[in-house]
Amino acid sequence: MAAEQGWRKAIYEQLARIGKAVASPPRLELLDLLSQGPRTVDALAREAGLSTANASQHLQVLHAARLVETHKEGLFVEYRLADEQVCEFFLTLRTLAENRLAEVDSIVRQFNEGRDSMEPVEKQALLERVSRAEVIVLDVRPREEYRAGHIPGAVSIPLKELKTQLSSLPRNREIVAYCRGPYCVLAVEAVKLLRAKGFRAVRLEAGMPEWRVEGRPVVVGEEAR
Repeated sequence: MAAEQGWRKAIYEQLARIGKAVASPPRLELLDLLSQGPRTVDALAREAGLSTANASQHLQVLHAARLVETHKEGLFVEYRLADEQVCEFFLTLRTLAENRLAEVDSIVRQFNEGRDSMEPVEKQALLERVSRAEVIVLDVRPREEYRAGHIPGAVSIPLKELKTQLSSLPRNREIVAYCRGPYCVLAVEAVKLLRAKGFRAVRLEAGMPEWRVEGRPVVVGEEAR
């Protein structure tokens, strides 16, 4: 009996390593960002609003739990998710929190209040409309995230460049903007801007992690505009 209990304890201690690694809001945000594609420490720190030293410390914790790994890219070291299972784990954790914690729904509702542009487009409906050439799919994430993986046919115009690139978008087709997922405001702001300039625009709620995990087609690299 003692041997069996010791064996179970050893297993649960290893499982707890994962729990401890993700028991931090900044580390969860870093996993969310890395679900979009590989990034350097500096890029992750900038996107997460952390100092480079703080981001590095959090990444080391995730690395020790083998949730992320490093890769030398030229003069820089990039972090990336260890594998697709980590992305699936993050999405499952997020879904569990949404289903079990009323506070998550309350926070999202408060943020969405009065934002018509938050009304999302369903993925299947988008695919059908893309196949009929009825819409323009607009990826408003940073270009490195677009290159790491994007919806087939999507046009890359990061949000910070959108105002100066409006003339490149057709006005006779609806625009569907997407970004990192339901907790990302890039597509929300893009839709707000597009509507203010007279475009018909809506938001795709899902981001690339959801799209990829569901087995939908993903293009890696640049795509002709």
